[in-house]
Amino acid sequence: MNQFVHAIEWIFTAANWSRVQLGAGIGGQLGYHVELSAISLGIAAVVAVPLGMAVGHTRRGQFAAVSIANIGRAIPSFALLVLAFIVVSNLRPSLGFSMLSTIIALVVLAIPPILINTYVGVEGVDAGTVEAARGMGLGPRQILVDIEVPLAAPLIMAGLRTSAVAVVATATLAGFAGGGGLGVFLYLGFAQPGQEQILIGGAILVAVLALLTDVLFALLERAVTPRTRSNGKQRVVPAPLPVAASAAQT
Repeated sequence: MNQFVHAIEWIFTAANWSRVQLGAGIGGQLGYHVELSAISLGIAAVVAVPLGMAVGHTRRGQFAAVSIANIGRAIPSFALLVLAFIVVSNLRPSLGFSMLSTIIALVVLAIPPILINTYVGVEGVDAGTVEAARGMGLGPRQILVDIEVPLAAPLIMAGLRTSAVAVVATATLAGFAGGGGLGVFLYLGFAQPGQEQILIGGAILVAVLALLTDVLFALLERAVTPRTRSNGKQRVVPAPLPVAASAAQT
């Protein structure tokens, strides 16, 4: 219990936010951790969301998408980090274990949940709604952008939420290989006997950051989830669009 108290004191000591043994302090490593995670998640979203939309809309390539996602899930996070380091080192020896190799590993980790959720969300849109929109003269692009994507938005956001939490947690591993981030404090705590407050403090910071990330994306997911008009509390996924009803009557 005392170690936990000392860890809390270590976190709230102002001097530790500017510099902590052998490197940047809590503030610098926290900023680097967030930057690393945000860049990785952004790249993964740019790759996986359009690909998932294309697969879900055309109903083609499902097997390839699922296979890619399963392969990405099957490889352990630390193995991904090592493999990315080897690839980057062979291509650009001067970079070695840098932000680039960490980002590559995190992007590969983040793509599967986003890809699968986007593909399933778009493909799962009610066929009658899509057919009615097509009957009203909407083209494939309009159907995708105006109907399928909005209805699939809650599921797409759920995939982003899962990936974001995984990326924040896994970015901690970079600290054990000199890559920076909050994992540096866990490394220092393990490497230096008698520095348990740094180890526990680092673990607390990672846990809090992951929880805050989950809460942020939960709020975003809630914001894009359709509400019923009766009381605004019950959420429905997905609701038929007015255009479907109008078309059905014609």
